[in-house]
Amino acid sequence: MTSKPIASHSSTFGSTPALTGSVHPPRWPLGLPFQIYSTFVIEEHFGFPLAGVYVIDGSRRSTKSNAFFTGFGKHKRIALFDTLIERHDVDELMAVLAHEIGHCRKKHILEGLVLSIAHTGVLFFLLSIFLTHQGLYDAFLMERQPLYAGIIFFALLYAPVEMLLSMLLHARFRHNEYEADRFVLQTTDLAEAFIAALKKLSRDNLANLTPHPFYVFLHYTHPPALRRIEAIRDLWRAALREHRPAR
Repeated sequence: MTSKPIASHSSTFGSTPALTGSVHPPRWPLGLPFQIYSTFVIEEHFGFPLAGVYVIDGSRRSTKSNAFFTGFGKHKRIALFDTLIERHDVDELMAVLAHEIGHCRKKHILEGLVLSIAHTGVLFFLLSIFLTHQGLYDAFLMERQPLYAGIIFFALLYAPVEMLLSMLLHARFRHNEYEADRFVLQTTDLAEAFIAALKKLSRDNLANLTPHPFYVFLHYTHPPALRRIEAIRDLWRAALREHRPAR
């Protein structure tokens, strides 16, 4: 993980109405690295303590772009791929940052940690029961109970349970993505920039724009980009109607 500045860029926040009253972050001071600027805006605009914004040199391994939030307490950090910074303008980057902050503000990070622990707990609980259950070995015509064979047999039988649990987890994760998208519109005026960022990410990462809904239900942790854009535009249009002056 490296921390390298990018070229300076001047940008004004304020192209679309936010859902709950907008506060415009200041212009990007010329010559100020993006990491310093973004940390300042996040703390001032969002009131969100942040240890820093970091850049990952992902271009050494891939051309794909990504961003993620990590850390707890006073050690919260946001990481951006260098490919993301190179291909997006400042408004788009700030919209992506707002999305990542939305995950933390909505406690998605904590929720994901709890769900992952519970998921793993169910796995090991069932494993502890079946490894010593003679019926597992009888199903495969084995008289003894060798540990390695028990783990393999359990993995085969656990696969349908894992698929069911994964579908439930994926549905929850997709819901959280919509919530984080909504947070962007509630706290910034960057709906257009966020839509543009999603389009660029889909293009650069070669995402499937029209996957089958059933395949999405089974495997996707993020909604397809087109579905997210449609949801953002619906919220955006609703906000425009609310801000339209009465005749």
